[in-house]
Amino acid sequence: MDNCLQKLTNNTSLIASKQTWIEELAIEQLIKTSQLSDMLYVAGMPDLHPGRGYPIGAAFFTSNKIYPALVGNDIGCGMAFWQTSAKVNKVNLQKMAKKFEQIEQPLDNSWLSIINKRKAEKNITNSHFDRSFGTIGGGNHFAEFQAINEVYNQKALDELGLNKKQLQLLVHSGSRGLGQSILLEHVSKHNHNGLKTDEENNNYKDYMNKHNEAVRWAELNRELITKRFLDVINANGECVLDINHNLVCAKTINGIDGWLHRKGATPSDKGYVVIPGSRGDYSYLVKPIKLNIDNHQIDSLYSLAHGAGRKWKRGECHGRLGHKYKREDLYHTKFGSLVICGNKELLYDEAPQAYKNCATVVDDMVNAGLIEVIARLQPVLTFKTNGDCNS
Repeated sequence: MDNCLQKLTNNTSLIASKQTWIEELAIEQLIKTSQLSDMLYVAGMPDLHPGRGYPIGAAFFTSNKIYPALVGNDIGCGMAFWQTSAKVNKVNLQKMAKKFEQIEQPLDNSWLSIINKRKAEKNITNSHFDRSFGTIGGGNHFAEFQAINEVYNQKALDELGLNKKQLQLLVHSGSRGLGQSILLEHVSKHNHNGLKTDEENNNYKDYMNKHNEAVRWAELNRELITKRFLDVINANGECVLDINHNLVCAKTINGIDGWLHRKGATPSDKGYVVIPGSRGDYSYLVKPIKLNIDNHQIDSLYSLAHGAGRKWKRGECHGRLGHKYKREDLYHTKFGSLVICGNKELLYDEAPQAYKNCATVVDDMVNAGLIEVIARLQPVLTFKTNGDCNS
């Protein structure tokens, strides 16, 4: 692990080799966050990149206080991975792409009974954002059909019930406007200050109740996105995993009871996870390795990278790529896969070139002794958005 562990301060670690490019601003944000009151440990992942005041691709462990601003506005954002009944060798890409023209419209009344049933089962009482159920959102969110391209551990693949002949579906989305409203409410009342976690603190209890519901909302949203995508291609599916990477939860680390915040950091204590690349790169199905050495758990904070990580800021990608690539060029990848994205700026902002090589990020975690790679996944069709804007 030493080759992929950089100790930045006494309580701040970076899980990345010296060869992995990390923007200096992201490291500055990581160290600055480590200086917050009641902050015990901070861990940056190899996909670390700057955020709005706080870095993305990191985990934070506090005592006696939670920081909603560290979780951010997309509470419960995560990845759901499903195996579909569709066969990889039966895919007709052009025909498939045409089927997704209306996929972003709010779910119609035929979905009401399913939504209400699942909301009740998941104890979701908020109804203000029901029209957003089944929608992906903007930014780096997506739904991507994938093929298992390479198998490194067949036994593990069998354990998960995965078959190379079947088309897979990876969905990345979160709590949409609900998470945003929760953070805005907190910031309007408390700025970016943390909340003491004593039982008498009603502000803390109120935030955590809303936070936990937003996590459940995000999980249901990914389920509904998946089901409507499967309906479009007349397929069924089975959920293999669903993991959140934006949340805060109670955690005991090194004998200390505290609060683990993840902002773009995938849990390593929830079983198998998918580390996605950009739409023009491989993704990886990995198995976290359980570490019994306390120091290792402190260094990684039971967390992994949540993706390849950005190289370039949004808004500057068109300027970097526009003279090299026409808009039409970016609808196709080196794999022969297709990209559906009707938003010109998003098409450039989310171009593969704007992201790190996912294999580099995965290699750092392998060399750190954190994961075993089970399989490599290749994009077949990536859906971002049909329209000119999608918030």
